[in-house]
Amino acid sequence: MHPLHRENHLIERIGWLRAAVLGANDGIISTASLVVGVAAASNSASEALVAGVAGLVAGAMSMAAGEYVSVSSQADTEAADLTKERRELVDQPEAELNELTQIYVSRGVDPALARQVAEQMTARDAFAAHARDELGLSAHVVARPVQAALTSAATFAVGAAMPLVIAFLSPAQRTVWMVSAGSLLCLALLGALGAQIGGAEILKPTIRVTFWGAFAMAATAAIGALVGHAV
Repeated sequence: MHPLHRENHLIERIGWLRAAVLGANDGIISTASLVVGVAAASNSASEALVAGVAGLVAGAMSMAAGEYVSVSSQADTEAADLTKERRELVDQPEAELNELTQIYVSRGVDPALARQVAEQMTARDAFAAHARDELGLSAHVVARPVQAALTSAATFAVGAAMPLVIAFLSPAQRTVWMVSAGSLLCLALLGALGAQIGGAEILKPTIRVTFWGAFAMAATAAIGALVGHAV
């Protein structure tokens, strides 16, 4: 008898990885853009830092609230579907058994065998079988609002701290260029790291996040320079 082994699938990381990458990317891009825009408008390192710190705090709170509300809505929908499924299993057990059988048949299982499988899965745990095979809900995809909110807030703050540190260490007249270059480097490293953790190809995600980061910073720098000269 061959010993059982545990397979670690990359999709099991999708919940926290999505929130972490989104939070860190947003933290770097939004805070760097804010610092660059203010620095381009005023040439004042202190004003840029104050704006960046305010952006860090506000952004982290916004990310946490947004993720919590969004994922909570998903969790509410999942809970409603599960409640409905549990009720149908009590009220219409035969219809639910037939439904599970047809699901397996649609996946290519012979009808007679599909019936046997459905009966065995129902006998073991009918609710878990329907939640997984009918609704597509399992442990690694179920919505977790608190986890998503805390992860997004924490990673946003970490990401936002990077351009702030660079701005603090930069000479006032070079803040725009040093924050831009340093933040793009951080974005590239983060994109590559996220792709590696998620098991994806590295080059495309790295280029994608770097391009949009550069676009955002260039846009805010241009607007800041225009406003600064106008005022």
